[in-house]
Amino acid sequence: MQYLVFRLYGPMASWGEAAVGGDRPTALHPTRSAVLGLLSAALGIRRDQQTELTDLFQSVQFAIKEYSSGVLVRDYHTAQVPSSDKKMTHRHRKSELTGPGFKLNTVLSTRDYRSDGLWVVAIWLTGQTNVSLAGLADALLKPRFTLYLGRKSCPLAAPLKPQLVETETLKQALDSEFPCLLNSAEQDRSWLRFSKQHSYYWQGPKDLISAGALVTQSVQLWDEPGDRLKWQFSARTEHQLTVSMES
Repeated sequence: MQYLVFRLYGPMASWGEAAVGGDRPTALHPTRSAVLGLLSAALGIRRDQQTELTDLFQSVQFAIKEYSSGVLVRDYHTAQVPSSDKKMTHRHRKSELTGPGFKLNTVLSTRDYRSDGLWVVAIWLTGQTNVSLAGLADALLKPRFTLYLGRKSCPLAAPLKPQLVETETLKQALDSEFPCLLNSAEQDRSWLRFSKQHSYYWQGPKDLISAGALVTQSVQLWDEPGDRLKWQFSARTEHQLTVSMES
């Protein structure tokens, strides 16, 4: 089977999870919505092009190999927001904060990031679709919109290096020799905060990564994009397998 494999690395990344109140947590690895958003931006699909987004979302499947989740960085924020006025529409931030008779309020929030993490992503397509793996690879090489790692404040720190590989199993695709790493495992471990284990994340059959392998855990995540303009997401089940570097 053919896969599109690419890397994600940056000094800062934020893979958004369900947010309550002013807290903005991050997952340890890229979420499905983050990967699909990255592909959409590379293809130049805008948020209001729901038909094109739905076609992409329904056809793309992905899995992740986590070389390093990085370390947690927590940022404390204060921000000014106006009192709620549903009758008023603001086209820019200046109008929102300087409107006549508006009372400004201060809100507190914390935003979490992963620092110095490295992930390899494998993409494959299912069903009828207007996109192709080769087209996605070209888009990642020459993206239409700026790409970032979850937040606009988290730019890519290394090229994605997209490549098409053909392997018998998904795990082989994620484990295939990849030009994203440094010259040797020793340099990799000193450069990044590598652990002695690698983790795989995927959805679908539990034995999709490796037949007979024990799945560390299966969790329900709310990161399946629905209506992009309404910021609606649905649930999916994701499996995780953690192995030692010698495996």
